Amino acid sequence: MSVDETGRPLIDFASEGRLNGPDVVPYHADPASYSTAIVGGTHYDSRTSEQRPLLGRSRSRMDSHSDTEYQGNHFDDPEFSSLIQAAEQAIDVGILPERIYQGSSGSYFVKDKEGKKIGVFKPKDEEPYGHLNPKWTKWCHKICCPCCFGRNCLIPNQGYLSEAGASLVDQKLGLNIVPKTKVVRLASETFNYTAFDRAKARSKKFATERFPDTLGKHVKAGLPPKLGSFQTFVDGFKDAEFHLRKFEVESLPAITNKDFLIQFQKLVCLDYIIRNTDRGNDNWLIKYERTPEVDRQVAGEEGGDWDYVDPPKIFVAAIDNGLAFPFKHPDSWRAYPFYWAWLTQAKEPFMDEISDFVLPQIADMNFVQDLTEDLYLLFREDKGFDKSLFERQMSVLRGQILNLTQALRDKKSPLQLVQMPVVTVERKKIESGDRLRSHSHAFTQSFQHRPPFFSWC
Repeated sequence: MSVDETGRPLIDFASEGRLNGPDVVPYHADPASYSTAIVGGTHYDSRTSEQRPLLGRSRSRMDSHSDTEYQGNHFDDPEFSSLIQAAEQAIDVGILPERIYQGSSGSYFVKDKEGKKIGVFKPKDEEPYGHLNPKWTKWCHKICCPCCFGRNCLIPNQGYLSEAGASLVDQKLGLNIVPKTKVVRLASETFNYTAFDRAKARSKKFATERFPDTLGKHVKAGLPPKLGSFQTFVDGFKDAEFHLRKFEVESLPAITNKDFLIQFQKLVCLDYIIRNTDRGNDNWLIKYERTPEVDRQVAGEEGGDWDYVDPPKIFVAAIDNGLAFPFKHPDSWRAYPFYWAWLTQAKEPFMDEISDFVLPQIADMNFVQDLTEDLYLLFREDKGFDKSLFERQMSVLRGQILNLTQALRDKKSPLQLVQMPVVTVERKKIESGDRLRSHSHAFTQSFQHRPPFFSWC
């Protein structure tokens, strides 16, 4: 490993001749948190209005939905496009999304015209700290315990991008455990709107009905569409906690247990790369399909017929990925550990199937560069996008990939993986005259030295 003029190790995360990602503005040092840390961009306290928690914020009524003007839902994926079209058609005929009362954000089951659940929609402005969050628990949290309000390692009000980003990482790696998720715009009376927006919608409806040939032609009636993440609904799955308790009493067949271990380790790889700060046993799902019926008969060695039964099938789905992609490792109040690290399966070393499948991808510097560029194209669509904060998010992601690569090579277990020292990998800047530029193919590695106050929660 090469070092720069100051003796810091450099890591080459991109091949020569490749284009770099987004430019990075000069960094500020934060010696209290990192030994050679580079913390990017403007100070986090000088956030724009889009980056501050919106709960309780006084807002002008005229800009209540300035960032959610209807632009249509257009995707390159025909299957996903037809799903969104089915949701819009159902809303038009009065089959409205149903609010999910669990969780701390405003989220909704979306149905088709037959009333079948086809997706979960999470509006941006109804996220845990959004100004239209319908859950009173977060309001109490802010009033009663302001010192612990929010997760200061995450960018506020971008959970919907985290949901879509987790799906993107899942597809790039080919893990296929995250239900397909994209950013969409939907409008429904069951969503939480301000009184002004509802009054405005009534006025538009009155205008279109009273003056259909004049004013009605120039007014788009209805409530303003909301920007958020739409995740396809998965049937037959239950909370992991439900099945894990059953597996403690009733052990799985050997071949089914191997399949479950492979999918569990896929979940570990995904969560570790995106640094999910909210992965408990209640927000990942398991589908267990028993096959008790006899499918066919085979001839035994002595000529008799033996019943042949296919082993049970098991599947894993990683949902609720809205609290991932931090711009720094947790270092204040809570550590936000991966709760799957306490499971028995976390003590098993990474299997050869996982190492052979994941390692060649994340060890390829071109793949890592492509991944960060795809995430940049996704995240920059947000109105409050900040290049410096995004680069810090990618620094954490690169560090997580670096640790996971080493763990897969050494055949470590998921438990040993989470015990490795956390690291960030920042893009090295090149100084040209009086300017700092980010056109560099080398990266600087730094380790965190400031632990969270509560290291167990």
